[in-house]
Amino acid sequence: MTLTSEREADIRRLYFAEHWRIGTIAAQLGQHHDAIKRVLGLLPARAPRSRRERLIEPYVAFITETLAQYPRLRASRIFDMLKARGYAGSLRTVRKHVAEVRPSRSQEAFVQLEPLKGEQSQVDWAYVGKVAVPGGERALWIFVMVLSHSRVIFAEFVFDIGAHGLCRSLVRAADFFGGSTRRWLFDNAKAVVIERYGDAARFHAALVELSGQYRVQLRLCQVRKANQKGKVERAIRYLRERFLAGRTIHSIDQGNREMRIFLDEIANCRPHPTLHGRSVADCWSEERRALLPVPETSPCTDLVIPVSIDRYANGRLDTNRYSVPPAYAGRTLTLAASDNIVRFIDGTKVIAQHSRCWGRHQLCEKQEHRRELLRQKHQAMDGTGRTRLIAASPAIETLLERWVLEGRNLGNLVARTLKLLDLYGQEVFAEAIGEAVQRKTADLGALALLCEQQRRGRLRPMPLDITLGGHINDRDVIPHDLEKYDACR
Repeated sequence: MTLTSEREADIRRLYFAEHWRIGTIAAQLGQHHDAIKRVLGLLPARAPRSRRERLIEPYVAFITETLAQYPRLRASRIFDMLKARGYAGSLRTVRKHVAEVRPSRSQEAFVQLEPLKGEQSQVDWAYVGKVAVPGGERALWIFVMVLSHSRVIFAEFVFDIGAHGLCRSLVRAADFFGGSTRRWLFDNAKAVVIERYGDAARFHAALVELSGQYRVQLRLCQVRKANQKGKVERAIRYLRERFLAGRTIHSIDQGNREMRIFLDEIANCRPHPTLHGRSVADCWSEERRALLPVPETSPCTDLVIPVSIDRYANGRLDTNRYSVPPAYAGRTLTLAASDNIVRFIDGTKVIAQHSRCWGRHQLCEKQEHRRELLRQKHQAMDGTGRTRLIAASPAIETLLERWVLEGRNLGNLVARTLKLLDLYGQEVFAEAIGEAVQRKTADLGALALLCEQQRRGRLRPMPLDITLGGHINDRDVIPHDLEKYDACR
């Protein structure tokens, strides 16, 4: 039982001042004799207990040396290293010791800097999520650029975060700001820097060319130093909390429309974070005069690459295929792609142009390319069922083209159409084809119904010998008087 400080003071007073015996004090206070002697310091000194060596003791020096070289190394990894060196203790012991001896991280001090007008802008991306596109999903990103002095924000949704996509966003940002700052500050993204060793870095060639046209200096943050571009990081956080929170982005066009409204009406009208009493828009109007002017001719930011045209007269970009005239099948052309347009170039001649598709595994075809291919194939396939159909009714070429463009099984449709030709004859068949083309229908069931309507309109009997087959002997139906049915009643 632990004695209170007041009880210990009473024991000392009764023994040294009143000269009570130890037994008397123990009896009066209800304490054990050893407790009285302990308070009075009369117990004999205990022999020191021998300290048993811990299992981790032989490895303490190794742990200290390892942590000095790798201060953030996890205790579980150190435990694995000790096990390989013969350690027989537990992971818990290693964790406890590492927590006691791990070097503490010193708090880094930062210098607060306020850039001059037109001196610097900071660039970064933020991941938004997946957006449904034809054929699958795509990752959606926000490109964000902030003028460091005025804190004005430019942001847009993008699918492409490669080097050419970055250049296109930088051009649009400069047009939005009305000029460009003297420095663009990036982190170490692959779209920006190809390789880096220390302070030496090799930037992407497309970005270097663009910076030369805008007369801008490219700068990189140090590795793992996000604080050096804290203004754009804070802008991204602001967009997440103020714009993205509670909002669903269905498409990139819808997102960019709503983003532009948000920037104009809310983000760039907010109070300036450091210049109290002033808004971002006020500071932007002053900083705009210090920006470098944009080039008179907008820089080319298209992705330009050679592309092989396959045997189906299609060129591939990303996961999508784009058609070209069939005469270029098997050749190599130059592909130039922007965010909106895909062009195929032979020398200096643009031979095909498509709207860029951001879906996945899509086929983008021009009808004139498919018609030309179909015309060539028709000429090369004389004597086939299609030749019979065209000879019976030249208007059927419209249906054949439509079936090809829709990707339907042309052989099966031709075989079934031939049966209609054989069943109804050329005259009825040709009239039905002409009416089908006029009604703009390519459905085979509708064509069969039109053939039947034409036959009835011409009061022609159905040729049953074709449908019944040669194994039926009596194919003729002999008409007779139906009044005898009434007489049977």
